[in-house]
Amino acid sequence: MSNNIETQASHKDKSHSKIAALLSVFFMGLGQIYNKQYWKGLVWALFELIVLIFFVKPIVSGLHGLITLGETPQVRQRGRIVDPGDHSILLMAEGLMMVIVLIGVLAIYYFSVRDAYLVGKLREQRQPIMGFKQSVRNVWENGYAYILIIPTAICMLLLTVFPLVFTALIAFTNFSSPNYLPPRALVDWVGLEQFIRLFTMESWRGTFLGVFSWTFIWAILSTLLVVFAGLFVAVVLSQKVVKYTKFWRNIYIIPWAIPGFVSILIFRNMYNGQFGVINEMLRTVGLNPIPWLSDPMWAKVAVLLTNLWLGFPFWMALFTAVLTTISKELYEAAEVDGASIVQQFRKITFPIVMVAAVPLMVFTFAFNFNQLTFIYLMTEGGPANANYNYAGHTDILLSWIFKMTLDNGQYAIASAVALVVFLIIAGFAYFNLRNTKALKGDV
Repeated sequence: MSNNIETQASHKDKSHSKIAALLSVFFMGLGQIYNKQYWKGLVWALFELIVLIFFVKPIVSGLHGLITLGETPQVRQRGRIVDPGDHSILLMAEGLMMVIVLIGVLAIYYFSVRDAYLVGKLREQRQPIMGFKQSVRNVWENGYAYILIIPTAICMLLLTVFPLVFTALIAFTNFSSPNYLPPRALVDWVGLEQFIRLFTMESWRGTFLGVFSWTFIWAILSTLLVVFAGLFVAVVLSQKVVKYTKFWRNIYIIPWAIPGFVSILIFRNMYNGQFGVINEMLRTVGLNPIPWLSDPMWAKVAVLLTNLWLGFPFWMALFTAVLTTISKELYEAAEVDGASIVQQFRKITFPIVMVAAVPLMVFTFAFNFNQLTFIYLMTEGGPANANYNYAGHTDILLSWIFKMTLDNGQYAIASAVALVVFLIIAGFAYFNLRNTKALKGDV
């Protein structure tokens, strides 16, 4: 008889964790109260009451608005707004925010259940259970790092993740001018229609492929030109025969010291076909002026040359620093073996400097891929291309998106292009991070 009683008691002890977890699933805090952590249970229960009273209705309303994007269109009579109706984009933003709030509530709900389960396990093992003050002290001591990073994580969520997801959602709607601009008209979910248009319709496919091709060429050439120009200048200035190296380095660093937009606007005036300084100099020596900004090929040459001027000083400074770390004994040994300057560069200098340069080159490529400011200030995407939709010969993907949204109201397909660009850049960033030795534990 006594053995049966002990067995039943032992079985009951083993059920503390499950009972506490189930009670917390039913209502937050009940599991903690069952585990005799009354103050902790009251705190969890108070949180759920606050959610039920103040947040359930907004969350349900937000999710409904996110799903429907509005059901009441705007009503006008004699040019006046009688019923403002629903604003689809605001409903989407509010709904997405409520999704984030719901995820946060569910995460806290999960931690409540998990806490009740773990404390129940301690009871089953007949170990001491912390009181409320001890629990608070334990959270502060062991979770101090998380307490510090949570505010930053929330800011990242609202300022980075939220805009990215919001932009991605717009790509699956018909939000565009002139027929689907809220609040005058409602916006609908259309699934993959914008992506299908982008890759199957001749006009959109031709524009996308043309702009994407130039964007890729621009990013590659603009990166390689500045890198190898900086390397060339750094190597030349490191030679013993060059005197006053500090003076030359200071001269070459000037383009980097001047604000970029000032230099871009100066170069734009210099390339002007009518009164530009460059064409005036060509006329002076008897040569024909060059249509720098009106001819597609010359416009691309102009933006590459200007970017070269602005970008090479950084790489010159970087390579200069790297060259100072190379042991002179390597070059002395190479000279003894009869290696020429070119051979020393190929076998010693170039491999060593590329170790430091390749990761930065990948990031520079990603930066140039999205170089909206430079293209817009330099050419505004021109000259015009009659075969493109809302794009010119020197437009890159980001400047094309800029034109489609701010100038022409084609928000949905612009968001589809932006999502494609994001995936491309994310792929390059992932490649760079995956191949960074610091993230692999290598020294």
